[in-house]
This record gives sequence, structure tokens and C-alpha cells, in this order.
Amino acid sequence: MLFPNKLITYNESVISKIPMILEIIERGPIGIKDLYHRVAPKLTGVNEYMDVLDCLYALNKIEFDEEQGVILYV
Repeated sequence: MLFPNKLITYNESVISKIPMILEIIERGPIGIKDLYHRVAPKLTGVNEYMDVLDCLYALNKIEFDEEQGVILYV
């Protein structure tokens, strides 16, 4: 996971991607694949996408509904 420091700028860090993903999730439940396709052009890859989701889950900002297969804003 990339966090800002002397070598990594804020824009290159995972933290800078959090608002972009939260904006989409706040509008309503969305599938993991659909969310990735919407934000993929702004990310460096799947690993960065998963890192952002991990951060949001650790901060209790999102939940995953296994029955429907969607991410929910908490």
C-alpha cells in the first residue's frame, strides 16, 4: 500500500484515490466489477484498486453484501 512520504507524492498514494471511489459508492450500491471499470482509467491497476477498498473497509466506510455481490456505503 502506498502512503505519501518523501518519495511518494500525495497524488501517487492510495489516500488520494479514496474520495474518487467514495463519490461513486455514496450514490448507491455497486458491483465490484462495475466499480473497477468506472475507476480503472485513474488507477495503476487492480492492486491499487484493492488497496483502496482495503483502506475503506478498515475505516468502516464500506461493506460488502455477499448476497447481492455489491459494495455498500456505510
